[in-house]
Amino acid sequence: MSARRKKLKIGVIGTGHMGQYHVNVLSTMITHQLVGVYDVDMERARQIVSKYESRAYTNLDSLLTHCDAVVVAVPTMYHYDVAKKALLAGCHVLLEKPITETVEQAEELVSIAQEKGLILQVGHVERFNGAVMELHKIVMDPIFIEAKRMAPFTPRIKDVGVILDMMIHDLDIVLNLVNAKVLSYEAMGRSIMSDQEDIASIRLVFENGTMATLLGSRVSQLKERVLNIVQDKSYICLNYSSQDIEIHRQASAAYLMTREEIKYSQESFIEKLYVHKDNPLKSEHTHFYECILGITTPMVPNTKDIETLKIALDSMEQVRENLDLFTALQRKKEESIVS
Repeated sequence: MSARRKKLKIGVIGTGHMGQYHVNVLSTMITHQLVGVYDVDMERARQIVSKYESRAYTNLDSLLTHCDAVVVAVPTMYHYDVAKKALLAGCHVLLEKPITETVEQAEELVSIAQEKGLILQVGHVERFNGAVMELHKIVMDPIFIEAKRMAPFTPRIKDVGVILDMMIHDLDIVLNLVNAKVLSYEAMGRSIMSDQEDIASIRLVFENGTMATLLGSRVSQLKERVLNIVQDKSYICLNYSSQDIEIHRQASAAYLMTREEIKYSQESFIEKLYVHKDNPLKSEHTHFYECILGITTPMVPNTKDIETLKIALDSMEQVRENLDLFTALQRKKEESIVS
């Protein structure tokens, strides 16, 4: 695409939960022309575009021939096939997370994009959260990172568990925040409301000594999305929802001794960092656009996307193994009671 072209001709494939958000944001951007959308549910596709000056395509190939780029927002099981078709048609691709179902599929898509000189960007929208972008400026040498992402259950997501649905956001952020390779990781979890894991915990250790614990739940009665970081002489708290950052710095500490007890008091300064708050999805599309034009380079290389996927898939396998062991133990216990 020529740098002189003012508008990016873009289409949206899949008009589900995320797809309709993409359509809404793209319709407001003067740098983009929303060519149209495609969905296997044509009635839904027509309903979505009826609000905008756009078109619902009945044929995916036809949409691709009219676009410079596409957003792929179909269920994860179709990511590979749809994104591959779009890349082979010469379209840049913004592919919703997770990139694919397998590492091999992800590697093939990345290879095709590289061979054709196309941008393949994974839709990790939390990367463009204003607070997360500021975080990279103040986190230098983290000692410990704790991420919590909790939400009530919704039957909307059926094809993946909590790790690929929610926790992959925090995994992506932590891996790009720590300037070191992952040394080891372990995961555990439970299936409660679905056939997939609904609650999970992942613990990572990095080669530089940094430790991280990630907790995700889609069966919580409390909606919470936070990231806490321990550094030398500071404690950083990030709230994803409000896009706020607080930095706690130790000011003084003192001991007071009496005959009965030793009392300890600690005072600290709390800095509230100013964060420029914008629509993260709009920022994601702006970055995608600028990468296509060659104005900037991708914030996160595809090699990192593949690493994130690998750890997520390995963690899911660990969870399954733990669940199988738990089930076997429960069955053995029941059999012993009966006998």
